[in-house]
Amino acid sequence: MKTSRTKLPSSPQTRSQYQGSKNSGKAKPWGGRFQGKTDVLVESFTSSIGFDCRLFEYDIEGSVAHCKTLRRAKVLSATESQKIIKGLHRIREEIQAGTHQWNVEDEDVHMSIERRLIKLIGPLGGKLHTGRSRNDQITLDLRLFLRDAIQHLQGDLKKLQQSLVTLAERYQSVMMPGYTHLQRAQPVLFAHHALAYVEMVERDKGRLNDALDRINVLPLGSGALAGTNYPVDRYYTATLLKFPKITQNSLDAVSDRDYVIEVLSGCSILMMHLSRLSEELILWSSQEFQFIELPDGFCTGSSMMPQKKNPDIPELIRGKTGRVFGHLFSLLTTVKGLPLSYNRDLQEDKEPLFDSIDTVTTSVKIYAELLAQVTVRPEPMNKAVSEGFLLATELADYLVKKGVPFRESHHIVGNLVGECLAKGKDLLNLTQQDLFSASSSFDKNAFGVLTPRAAINQKNVIGGTASGQVAAQIKSWKVALKSKPKDSRKKK
Repeated sequence: MKTSRTKLPSSPQTRSQYQGSKNSGKAKPWGGRFQGKTDVLVESFTSSIGFDCRLFEYDIEGSVAHCKTLRRAKVLSATESQKIIKGLHRIREEIQAGTHQWNVEDEDVHMSIERRLIKLIGPLGGKLHTGRSRNDQITLDLRLFLRDAIQHLQGDLKKLQQSLVTLAERYQSVMMPGYTHLQRAQPVLFAHHALAYVEMVERDKGRLNDALDRINVLPLGSGALAGTNYPVDRYYTATLLKFPKITQNSLDAVSDRDYVIEVLSGCSILMMHLSRLSEELILWSSQEFQFIELPDGFCTGSSMMPQKKNPDIPELIRGKTGRVFGHLFSLLTTVKGLPLSYNRDLQEDKEPLFDSIDTVTTSVKIYAELLAQVTVRPEPMNKAVSEGFLLATELADYLVKKGVPFRESHHIVGNLVGECLAKGKDLLNLTQQDLFSASSSFDKNAFGVLTPRAAINQKNVIGGTASGQVAAQIKSWKVALKSKPKDSRKKK
């Protein structure tokens, strides 16, 4: 059964609110072979309910499908199935209303929901776990969560791209220096620079979309590690939950976290791109550059210096990038030494995953808004384009077109630059005699390439910075970003 969600569910309470339970002696669903009570410190240390409670909708969705599968296998009667499903729906309503009691002794979201179900409908609630383990249950929950999370994130990334394309279109004719090694290199259009980030985000979307192929596989029916003794129709369950494939090896199914690591990898690369953008926004908004003005609503001031306008949002996103990187390496380190199949270490997958998804989602959302309000300053950009010998390559290419080998033309223009530096002038200040003295291959038409606009429009190739090429890219992106994203839950 597909549940209706307007937003991703988050934890109803913080982890600290689950500490200090005095009910460690309460009977455990696994407690049959144990004589002693669980130590109160162990209760607190091993409980994951403080963070996996945010999976409640997915846990209930999976449980409803499992219940229907048990009914199909004749493990449950139609009446029993209906009663269990009704109870699960009521529990969902209680959690959404904030009246459900999350107890640390329940250990995790699965046992909390099962405990409440048994209280609501009696011992019948205990039948729901037939043919199922928390091992295949949790990986199902994570796959359902990630499927929705990626779909939401894809929408946010699309909005970020739209903000970048709008920014590019708004300042489509503005020129700026293109940089290598953070040194002025060649003139480009600001719009061309902005569209470079649209390309990066498109690759980020592609990586996350690729990850859905590995996420969209049903693990339920794998049991604890060896499968199940009951004649459950796993393909039927997959149809209910809209999974196009099912896992083929129960040992792998319950211990696989590749799909989580793959998402964390995609999130890390995405944050790396946002960090690069952050660095440029910080530089460009500084007094040294003055290329842009960041919106007041996304900056803060100084508690001591009245004149300050600090780019806190780009700085924080740049800083949070390391946090997301750390989560990736944390889970890689956790999984690298685990023998088959399930190990409790895998409980450590959820906090880094949830925090990464939350951090990335918030960062993308805030940048979509910030970039929609950025003001570009053409004058400082144009001034920067007119200084620093950005047209040297144009002169070298002019000579090449006159038949001079590139290495020779490179050397000739390099000498010209050296002379200009010695005399304190730029290439734009060269005279006709200066050019003729440097090479007899120069003629008066050489001055036609000594303008930033001419240099830009010479790059009239697909992917180049020429005005026509950039205009075509903006038009293409506007069309592409209007299309609706694919529903990851549709059967392939």
